[in-house]
Amino acid sequence: MRHPDAVITITSGDSDLSRTTKSIRGQTMDTYLVAELAAMAGAFPRLDLANLESARESVRQSAARLPVYGASRKLLVHDIAIPGTRGEPDVPCRLYAPADDASEPVAALIYLFGGGYVMGSIEMIDYRARMLVDRASIAVLAVSYRLAPENPYPAALNDAYAALEWVTSSAAVELGVDTSRIGVLGESAGGGLAASLALVARDREGPRLIAQFLDAPTIDDRLQTHSIRTLVDVPVWQPRNSPYSWEYYLRGTAKPGESDVPLYAAPGRATADDAAGLPPAFVTSYQVDPTRDEGLNYALTLIQAGVPTDLHNYAGAFHVAHAVPGTVISARMMDDRVEAVQRLLSDPR
Repeated sequence: MRHPDAVITITSGDSDLSRTTKSIRGQTMDTYLVAELAAMAGAFPRLDLANLESARESVRQSAARLPVYGASRKLLVHDIAIPGTRGEPDVPCRLYAPADDASEPVAALIYLFGGGYVMGSIEMIDYRARMLVDRASIAVLAVSYRLAPENPYPAALNDAYAALEWVTSSAAVELGVDTSRIGVLGESAGGGLAASLALVARDREGPRLIAQFLDAPTIDDRLQTHSIRTLVDVPVWQPRNSPYSWEYYLRGTAKPGESDVPLYAAPGRATADDAAGLPPAFVTSYQVDPTRDEGLNYALTLIQAGVPTDLHNYAGAFHVAHAVPGTVISARMMDDRVEAVQRLLSDPR
């Protein structure tokens, strides 16, 4: 990580923090990272979506180096293909379930990976999917949705909706899923798709979601938030890539930032009226993250709409820092996620 001015270490409570002081438009801003995250910040590759194939290859290599989760119980893991919605192509998915709870139907979570709508794979979330099954005693359906620009909006959203249709179908019932307890979890761009899916599911009055888990959701194509304008040199995701991401995703639908961008493509445009009637939400944001304010703003919109909403903003953390295994702060984030999943996917009747 490049530190333009000075880097010092301070102690705040029980946590060591790395502080970067930089000048932005003549103003001084302090950016804090928890020490264990600051120590590894330089290890993350700087992606350049102007060269999309190179960025995708970098992400593939990173996914290949991720550790394997060691479950405390036997898990059932199957790669499957589910029917696409409305005659679209089949959608590759991976279904995870606890083998020892086969006699009792379990709640299920649709899991959507991140990657700016243009990168990523199930392998990126395999570790955390297994952890959720192991610790929360649920089933997880990880979705290999289509990526832009080859398949721009609404292809990925349609694939997510196909997953919702399947996980509430008789096929899922036969595999031990309680179709009355279905939620959706997404990270980064996957969080954007999760928010979009909640809107679409409500409006189509079809299969019902009882919870949405939005982790650093990428949901606002206008790129005018304070965090995306000021947090320009931070680990994992840099704002210079956001215009490419949105242009690829919205190609053929609208120009990013214009008034005709559909709400289902960019839920960050929602008003409280738009958000009324959505399922309860657990929203996660990270303080040192350009997408931070998109999640914070959306959580506020949900709250104003009367949607039961938990909001967790993690100080001293960068974009999706929960994905960094072996750190104290990521363990705390995953504890919070597991608790929220268990609570919000409990029997709604």
